[in-house]
Amino acid sequence: MKPSVPAVAVWGRTAPSHSITAVMITDDQQTIVTGSQEGQICLWDLSSDLQISSKEILFGHTASVTCLAKARE
Repeated sequence: MKPSVPAVAVWGRTAPSHSITAVMITDDQQTIVTGSQEGQICLWDLSSDLQISSKEILFGHTASVTCLAKARE
């Protein structure tokens, strides 16, 4: 069993919004990737009993993330 590492978010009095505009699931069906209208990409762990937990949030896009695709080798 993998050890659990909680995601930590730091913000002021209000949490940032994350309006999901794109969703992708990895081939192994263990990670969900979401893109947001605010330009964030979030990675979520998906357990075998369909429990979802936050993994990482990626910042840097200045425009909405409207499409997600996996890279080929």
